[in-house]
Amino acid sequence: MITRGYEAWLRDFEDERERRAAAPEPAWEQGARVHPAIWRSVRRFQVGESGDGANLIAKADRAGDAPYARAVRLFVAEEQNHARLLGLLLGAGRVPPLTSHWSDTVFVRLRRLLGLRLELLVLMVAEVVALRYYRALRDGTGDALTTRVAGAILADEMRHVPFHCERLREAFARMPRPLGRLVLLGWRALLLAAALVVAWDHGSALRRFGVGRVRFVRDVTASAGPVVRSILARAV
Repeated sequence: MITRGYEAWLRDFEDERERRAAAPEPAWEQGARVHPAIWRSVRRFQVGESGDGANLIAKADRAGDAPYARAVRLFVAEEQNHARLLGLLLGAGRVPPLTSHWSDTVFVRLRRLLGLRLELLVLMVAEVVALRYYRALRDGTGDALTTRVAGAILADEMRHVPFHCERLREAFARMPRPLGRLVLLGWRALLLAAALVVAWDHGSALRRFGVGRVRFVRDVTASAGPVVRSILARAV
């Protein structure tokens, strides 16, 4: 496995920042019309995208890799833009945002207890779940504005997963391989638990997407395999 290096990732994030700045905003004035169950679901995800990322940035700074630390700042900015987009989408549907949600509170507190490597593992749970959720949101509403917003967020998340995998691959290369496999087995269990929580909490929306709880959990857990293989791959 050939790694890109963080200078390359930094350029990638900078290029995306410039592309986003030059792109026109979605037509918020056209409004958005989806089922109330979907609005309830989007409100909960919008809370999850709203963190300031200060804890992750501080840990990245302490890692002593300047390009990586700058790339993490741009990653956080993209996540904050997701919160902005979802907030404006809710506004287009005349739906007020939530100020907090219990699942996000638990997730944030868990991440803050950990070092960079373990925080990234927890963060990757959210990223992998988000990949399936935003694909379902993009494809399952029939509302043009919702489809555009979900598609833009999904495109970012598809870049974020390999970015985090590269950092985790370096960390796991420094530990005994059996231990790494054991840690990732625990990560799979955490991913399954998160998928079950989302499926339970967002079940009504998932049905509206045409996905359903069981399929959502199955798809999320199936996506764990490529992530684990990427993290365990040895650099050459």
